[in-house]
Amino acid sequence: MRESVIYQDILEEGALTAKLNSIPRLSVLGLSVEQIAQALDLEIEQVPEVIEGQN
Repeated sequence: MRESVIYQDILEEGALTAKLNSIPRLSVLGLSVEQIAQALDLEIEQVPEVIEGQN
């Protein structure tokens, strides 16, 4: 079951959700967009989109 495509997709989606949920917290701590993207292994463009969506 752990090797099924559906299982892997759900696992990856959950990991991405956790990363995206971490962005506002890291921003409040004063990390730059670039630092957040690097720490979470995300594209730089994704970070401000999430931050702006929180406001």
